[in-house]
Amino acid sequence: MMHTRRSVLAGFLGLPLVLPGVIQPELAPWNLRLINAARSQIGVTTSYDPAYVRLAYPMGDVDRSVGVCTDVIVRAYRDAFDVDLQKLVHEDMRAAFSKYPKSWGLTRPDRNIDHRRVPNLERYFERKGYALDTPARLEDWQAGDIQTMRLGGRLPHIAIVSNTFAPGGHRLVIHNIGGGTREEDLLGVYENERRFRFAPV
Repeated sequence: MMHTRRSVLAGFLGLPLVLPGVIQPELAPWNLRLINAARSQIGVTTSYDPAYVRLAYPMGDVDRSVGVCTDVIVRAYRDAFDVDLQKLVHEDMRAAFSKYPKSWGLTRPDRNIDHRRVPNLERYFERKGYALDTPARLEDWQAGDIQTMRLGGRLPHIAIVSNTFAPGGHRLVIHNIGGGTREEDLLGVYENERRFRFAPV
């Protein structure tokens, strides 16, 4: 799904357009907890580093000053709910490895990296019943939704939909696309958008 001048600008610049927004505070508790946990990473995670790192298990993490797009989601769920996607994804992959993507040539689960790959998170959310229809209108995305997409039609990316509105009336998202965790205008910019909602309360 591509939309108007924001898509064109993002294509030229390689980045989403940042716009001021209006915060909507009145949300169900789980939404606000998740969003606040994601937003608290802004200014803390200031760079992007996809290097393979051996992690502790469970609750393993790289230094919070660095990370990738999936780390925003993993950290938000840990901080908000003490829910560990590293452990959840690893256990599900051990139980049903054949159901997960084979894009990386692995022959068994790897608890250091599996939860840090967008297609694996998508498959986990699908398998647990958290997938929703992608909204036809940008305004229908809800705060706390998880958005996935493909940059340039192929590179997976993931974000958490915010409770802050862009001037156009749709929501911003919280994500790390390369310059650290930020809150930006990304809905409708890239292709193959999917929506998930994981409310562990």
